[in-house]
Amino acid sequence: MNAQQQKPIIGISIGDLNGIGAELVIKTLNDHRLLELCTPVIFASNKVINFYRKSVPDINFSYQSIKELNRVNFKQINIFNCWEEEVGITPGQLSDIGGKYAIKSLTQAAQALKEGKIHGLVTAPIHKKNTHSNEFNYTGHTPYLKHIFGVNDVVMLMVAGNFRVGLLSEHVPVSEAAKHVTRENILSKLSIINNSLIKDFGIDKPKVAVLGLNPHAGDEGLIGREEEEIIKPAIKDARHFMLAMGPYSADAFFARRQYEKFDAVLAMYHDQGLIPFKSLAIGEGVNYTAGLPAVRTSPDHGTAFDIAGKNKADHTSFLTAIFECIDIIERRNSYVENHRNPVKKVTPAILANVEDEKIEEDPNNE
Repeated sequence: MNAQQQKPIIGISIGDLNGIGAELVIKTLNDHRLLELCTPVIFASNKVINFYRKSVPDINFSYQSIKELNRVNFKQINIFNCWEEEVGITPGQLSDIGGKYAIKSLTQAAQALKEGKIHGLVTAPIHKKNTHSNEFNYTGHTPYLKHIFGVNDVVMLMVAGNFRVGLLSEHVPVSEAAKHVTRENILSKLSIINNSLIKDFGIDKPKVAVLGLNPHAGDEGLIGREEEEIIKPAIKDARHFMLAMGPYSADAFFARRQYEKFDAVLAMYHDQGLIPFKSLAIGEGVNYTAGLPAVRTSPDHGTAFDIAGKNKADHTSFLTAIFECIDIIERRNSYVENHRNPVKKVTPAILANVEDEKIEEDPNNE
């Protein structure tokens, strides 16, 4: 395998056709220095890319069109054509077409990831309103990827440098969030976060903070019993296999920058973790799906219909998502390589069969 082929192939799903996904992809891949680090494959169609290329006139975006993934050009941007038909694109509008083709892109990219034809996946934003259907009965990327990879659980882990926030529950109504606060769920999420920090982020002994569900982390049971009856016992159990601490009062935890003392934070529900994360990450956050056998990242924002097609989208988070995807692939590979042939543990039984080396005495006592 030559040096070009050793670069990871990064698949990119296009997201909602009427959102900012295509613009983000074009702006991000315009920096051809990325080709030194990876081989990008966009799962969409030439016609979609050409449509949005006109809205970013100051960018010279060239690519190769392919219909088979074994024809990838390692020196160029590749577009894998997921469909050939003409598609009505209406930037800024929520439509069934935008959602339908977003799912076409996602499902084909995810299947390529599962089959090992690409090494990582970066997903552009979709809108849950026009993607949810009988054929795609999922609330977003994370539960869909969990399903197709057949894993028991995953964690939506938001990453910005050394600041990482995982969620116990994701896209569920606030009225149902407390139902997900169980000892089993907390232990499962903590285990996934711990393993990911070790294998994906290269941290030998991770420290993870756990937030409380209620204001002031329940005030010793005065404001809710979940901390005393569920969260604290779960943390105690987790300490058998990792460094877990808490529960912490969410407001004070972030206001006092206590997160800087930890490698990751487990929040009890979506907004408890995402509001402080997005406020502090300042547009450079990445959404990473921890717990999958493959690597998937995405920007930490949505479809932004209000600025779609207007050349106003900031591609910083999308670019960071690609870099993070590449870095995690490299760290995973390093972890696997370093643990491929671990030194065998020397047991008493092995020692019993080892003969001591005989040392001849010097007759001259020298």
